[in-house]
Amino acid sequence: MRNRIVMSMLAGATLLASALLGVSPARAVDTKAPSADVPAEFGTDWHDPLTAAPPIARPATKSCQVTLADTEFRDFTPYQGTYTPPKGCGDHWSKVVLRLDGTVKGRQYDRLGYLHVGGVEILRTSTPEPSPDGIAWSVEKDVTRYSATFRDTQNVEMLIGNVVDDTYTGVIGVKATLTFYEGRPAAAQTPDRVLTLGTDSTVTTPRNSERIVAEVYATGSGGGCEEFWYLAVPDSAPYSCQADKGPYREVQIKVDGQLAGIAAPFPNVWTGGWSDPFLWYVIPGPRAFDVKPIEYDLTPFAGLLNDGRPHHVDVSVVGVPEGQSGWSAPVNVLVWQDAQRAHVTGKLTLDRAGELANSSTYTPGSEERVDTDAGHRLTVAGYVDTSHGRVATTVDRRLTNTSVHRWIDGENMDGLDATWTDDESVTVDGRGPARTTATHRTYTMNGATTIGTDDRLRTVLTLGDRAAVVDTRDGRRTGWARLDDTYSGDATYTLGVPRDQRHAVGTSSERYRLYGSGGCYDRSLATAQGVLTEDRSGC
Repeated sequence: MRNRIVMSMLAGATLLASALLGVSPARAVDTKAPSADVPAEFGTDWHDPLTAAPPIARPATKSCQVTLADTEFRDFTPYQGTYTPPKGCGDHWSKVVLRLDGTVKGRQYDRLGYLHVGGVEILRTSTPEPSPDGIAWSVEKDVTRYSATFRDTQNVEMLIGNVVDDTYTGVIGVKATLTFYEGRPAAAQTPDRVLTLGTDSTVTTPRNSERIVAEVYATGSGGGCEEFWYLAVPDSAPYSCQADKGPYREVQIKVDGQLAGIAAPFPNVWTGGWSDPFLWYVIPGPRAFDVKPIEYDLTPFAGLLNDGRPHHVDVSVVGVPEGQSGWSAPVNVLVWQDAQRAHVTGKLTLDRAGELANSSTYTPGSEERVDTDAGHRLTVAGYVDTSHGRVATTVDRRLTNTSVHRWIDGENMDGLDATWTDDESVTVDGRGPARTTATHRTYTMNGATTIGTDDRLRTVLTLGDRAAVVDTRDGRRTGWARLDDTYSGDATYTLGVPRDQRHAVGTSSERYRLYGSGGCYDRSLATAQGVLTEDRSGC
């Protein structure tokens, strides 16, 4: 397929719980029924891209807006600018919302981009592919956790690498703004410092750090095989993307060479993915426009990190063939400090990694097949002696990946059925009953691309992004949340002909459900031939 595809103190629940608590209440609206205006095939224009993800809830307080960038991307030259803190909204904010508005017209590939403020990555994104007549889209993100960075004047760097020539004519225009809402956020959600790694991959944390979380914006990208790592096969199998041991990927973080965290990468599908851009023209795959970082709770290592010296923090991706590029993994380090102590001491008490299991079995035949079964487990524990007593943190993480990859000679049929799980338990024991957050993440991908004798390429694909979080205190449940974001698409077009002769047809849908003890959000979208046929909300 590759050669035709030209994408609370408990860290485990932070992203999901923040999303549930930070959405606008869902309101029931009428379904938009399929319309007679739906064309028989794709034309030169279609509905602007949108997702079913919830909007960011905004406080009813005074707000101030700052523009970070207002520019166009034609090549790989980063935008450079200066951020100045807002005036009139104080230096502490109950919420900070990032908004990116984009436009593009003509013909262009999907492109990856980032936005840095003071070296801190606050957004990783990708772009939709445009219509000949042009499209506009937007992305919103709650970036309150980076408030410590926003309090000072900072350099701004943004890049959406692009190529513009006689064939690829789409110039990407973007405007990025921050809106600040006066007030104070919950202390547990907003770190005192946001650090980045030096050029030597080291970080020096404050000596009074009592909680440390690393976030890693890990993406396989760049147009090579690692953009589609989940389709890789062992070297013994006859396929266009090979890797020594198959498709298993694991994002590891190490502190001074010692394994500190493991995670399953999200199987991003960008808007040109799976050989069929007609799948994604209106509804992108989950997380395509807002790439969420992987979080690692490094608090068990705080006693080691708090010695005032630089420490190496390294991120690597297990399974990438030696010498092969294609992964980007920038790191932010979020630090909460003990205001009553100049130096918080502590100790790492446990760092136990299980054996990494990784089996990919190739079965030859008229339909080639690779079955993968892999997984890993890591438990780390440590304590810090703070001004409010000893606090012990234990992080246990288990990963699994199973997949069945089938294809035929020439890859004119290429299919995958894959599931990834990433189960994490974080227990904090100190200042009262022990508190545990258990997070169960499940990512799924099930689909196939086929090419008929008439050169009609068809892709049918379903993607799932699911998570369940349970908070307990002394064994009693105190809160819970569930996420279920499911995309389905079916699109067909003719290969090897000019754009206006592809006779493309396609349907797509997304349902995003987020519910739990903090509230409920439920929205469904559906399209046909680029026309929005359904937009329903309500719990």
